[in-house]
Amino acid sequence: MEPHRGTLILVLGILSIVLCQICGPFAWLMGNADLKKIDAGTMDPEGRQTTQAGKICGIIGTVFLILWIILMIIYIVIGAAIGSGALEGM
Repeated sequence: MEPHRGTLILVLGILSIVLCQICGPFAWLMGNADLKKIDAGTMDPEGRQTTQAGKICGIIGTVFLILWIILMIIYIVIGAAIGSGALEGM
């Protein structure tokens, strides 16, 4: 039986919320893969709860990453509009 990676997934998930959102998708994908293996009986089921918690943290971190990207795009568009003088008449 393959050992679980619940602790690694949880650490990546927590890091994605607190420090580095790019870790979120990795925690999410690894969590999905490991939960499928646990359900299939090829991975140690003892780490199921830790893996699920890491996956959920990874989902939250991924949402934060997407929001950050959207905000940066808005910031760049507004900055470009101000820089080109497109907003002077408003």
